[in-house]
Amino acid sequence: MNDENSAVLRHAAKNHLAKLAGNIHKFGGSSLATATCIERVMNIIREHCQLNDIIVVSANGTTTNALFHLHQLSLSYAVQQSESLVTGVESEPSKTLREQFNQALRALAGEQKSLIEALLNASTAARLSEQLASDVQVISQQLLANPDRFKNDLLAYGEVWSARLLSALLNESVCPSYMLDAREFLLLADEKASVIDYAESGRAFAALQKRNSLLIVTGYIARNKDNQSCTLGRNGSDYSATIMAALSKARHVTLWTDVDGIYSADPRKVPQARKLHRLPNAVARELGRLGNPVLHAKTLQPLTQHNSHLHVASSFAADISGSEIGHFGHIAKQELAVTELNDLILACSNSFYGDSGQRAVQEFAPICYNLEQGYLLIPQRQQKALSQWLASYGNQVSFQPVAMIAVVGHSVATQGDMRARFKKALRQQKVLHFQPASNKHSYIAILAEPCTTELLNTVHTRMTKDAKNIALVVAGVGNIGQRFLTMLPKQLARVTGLDNVHLVALAGRTKALINTDGIDLSNAYQDYQQQAQVCDSTHLLRWLSKHPYDELIVVDITASEAFSNLYHDFFAHGIHVISANKWAASSSTDNYQQLLATAEKNTSLWLGNATVGAGLPINRTIKELLDSGDEITEISGIFSGTLSWLFQYYDGESPFSQLLAQALAEGITEPDPREDLSGRDVQRKLLILARAAGVSLSLQDIECQNLVPESLCDIPLAEFLQRSTELDELFLQHLQRAKAKGCAIRYVARFINKNDKIVAKVSLEQLSEQHAFTQLTPCDNVFQINSQWYQDNALIIRGPGAGRDVTAGGIHADLVAMCQQLNHRQPQVKLPA
Repeated sequence: MNDENSAVLRHAAKNHLAKLAGNIHKFGGSSLATATCIERVMNIIREHCQLNDIIVVSANGTTTNALFHLHQLSLSYAVQQSESLVTGVESEPSKTLREQFNQALRALAGEQKSLIEALLNASTAARLSEQLASDVQVISQQLLANPDRFKNDLLAYGEVWSARLLSALLNESVCPSYMLDAREFLLLADEKASVIDYAESGRAFAALQKRNSLLIVTGYIARNKDNQSCTLGRNGSDYSATIMAALSKARHVTLWTDVDGIYSADPRKVPQARKLHRLPNAVARELGRLGNPVLHAKTLQPLTQHNSHLHVASSFAADISGSEIGHFGHIAKQELAVTELNDLILACSNSFYGDSGQRAVQEFAPICYNLEQGYLLIPQRQQKALSQWLASYGNQVSFQPVAMIAVVGHSVATQGDMRARFKKALRQQKVLHFQPASNKHSYIAILAEPCTTELLNTVHTRMTKDAKNIALVVAGVGNIGQRFLTMLPKQLARVTGLDNVHLVALAGRTKALINTDGIDLSNAYQDYQQQAQVCDSTHLLRWLSKHPYDELIVVDITASEAFSNLYHDFFAHGIHVISANKWAASSSTDNYQQLLATAEKNTSLWLGNATVGAGLPINRTIKELLDSGDEITEISGIFSGTLSWLFQYYDGESPFSQLLAQALAEGITEPDPREDLSGRDVQRKLLILARAAGVSLSLQDIECQNLVPESLCDIPLAEFLQRSTELDELFLQHLQRAKAKGCAIRYVARFINKNDKIVAKVSLEQLSEQHAFTQLTPCDNVFQINSQWYQDNALIIRGPGAGRDVTAGGIHADLVAMCQQLNHRQPQVKLPA
């Protein structure tokens, strides 16, 4: 055993996380199919398991199918043998079947031995190979002699071999483990319904447990009261996992399978199926009842009395967030799925009215029923049993082959709009009945014809077209952030593209309010003030990387360079960003290009219209021009609302320092006015627009005129304000020189790209009184774009370039644009090769 790996798991068992030990992990047959698959499972165990956890296993790969095939051969051989007994001579068909049986058994044994030898060291492999040979001998002797009586014992070998191999491999290379055959403790109270005797099973299990070791348990098998082997049905290992959770009171069960979650339809049939990240227990049970290919009807039954969460994840992509089933709030309750079943029978009889109908429902648990109209909908396999049951009443019954399609969601059958949409989607079909399930979590249509893949896709599209859940995280809860939150409820109510947007987190500098089930919009900021917890970037990233939504958008309304440094992690996790924060878009060229590349690689969207011009659509306009084939040759304008206000009002009649003090008092400048007068903010904005125009520039490439004399740059703020009169003569001279030419002074940003020569600068310019840049309302921004299409008559965008309302409005415009793009995205279903 590897001491280092063992030490890691031993340490995990002692730390805080070990208090949650006793989780269940189930690995399906496809997850254990080959040596490569098993090695992948070993890595998952190292990463996700702790000592005292329980691992439930299925048979490796197609082993169960092979065992069923052996049983079929043995039955055929038994028939031939009975005929041979009459003649006293073994017939040729009998000899052929016996040889086929022996060949199939040798092939199965060879596959198992290959796994053993590929994964284990020589001594351990020899021991397991010896045990395998002994098992094969028992099968050879018992199955041909007693095919029916030995059937369940035969089928149990698949799980026994799988558990034995995994336990041996763990002991060799990871940590202490031991294997339990579920038949040693798992007792069925009702074999027909596979109901567990939890009291007796719990006592037997407790006596067999060992501490500080991983337990490997066989799935799929149990024993009855006569101590005979029983199976829990195909896919019964999932049921075994949740049974083990009930016995051990585990808080979490993870089903590691070959798909990365539960989908809104079978992804093998519906390419546009989307992952259901979180499902309420009741909805999941209904999906399993109605034939979901991942969830099975019995799987969730053991969890109904326990506060356990069920996870479905892919062993082929363990880093991808799967689906979770448990107790959730309103976001999870909005999830919708569409499922279908063919090979059904619509049974109609007078016996299905009243009390006798209730007895039929209890006996056969139909898919749906209507005791007022006298029908039950059942699988075809139940037809014979139902006929025999009805014979005792002497009533006639009619059977009609049918199919069904259903929409499944929390209380969906009570939602009139959903029922109407479902009926509209099926208006071209011959529907015999529409029937709500008794639990109201599905609305079922009984079809006279089989449900085709085309119909399933059509109904899925129409029912789930607005079902995508988009989560919103707002970082920055200052003036603009608060205004954004105030506007949010009205925006969500009136803009169609925002139907399924949910505010799930508010983050400030040192604390955050995170609610996976959604934050009440009517009281969001107040809840943040009262309930926010200390939260650093590591904590926030950990939560964001595991978010349970179709899409997640971070709205950055901070002015923090440190927060902008998180964008790489956001994009790496496929998270989208809306920026009012200028730092990332004006960072170094290398960093900016890396951000774009990471976002593109992970299909993350990044919008930042509010980084320049508040709510004015300058970034968006540049993008639209480029996307339509235009070439931009010049961008110029007044990009600072503060400098716009100062120079629009400065006429030389009053000292510049007096005007600056007024602007500071009215909150028009930054707390330190030198931030505005330095031109650095305008320089960054010009860089952002130049990059948006497709030109690779850095901040150093843009010449910047600082309007603060060097003698005033590095002194304390209080001293600067006291000495601000030193600015008066400087600015008066600028103004007088301009007036002498019939001009005004304005602080202008210019980017020119002509004949592959680039000029970029921000500076104080003298402009005619008739120039577009001088005819502004104070605080306005103006942007002038010259391009191939706009050469002689430039495109001008003008309006307020600062303010809570316009900036928050600009961010909301980006939110609408981003959600429209996300809602039109096709989901990418991840299936194993």
